Amino acid sequence: MNRLRQFIKESWSELKKVSWPTRTQVRNLTVLVFVVSFAVGLYITVADTIYTEIIRFMSTAV
Repeated sequence: MNRLRQFIKESWSELKKVSWPTRTQVRNLTVLVFVVSFAVGLYITVADTIYTEIIRFMSTAV
């Protein structure tokens, strides 16, 4: 039980040293993640569509 208490005390002490982001930073980074995810998804969709059409064209040309 003493080990658990010591662990919690040391963990709490370390958490006080952490530099936590502000609400504005969290919001901005969250928006950035959504925008980048959307852009990557759009890129993959467009690339997949193009490659699908290329394969379809090549298979009908044979």
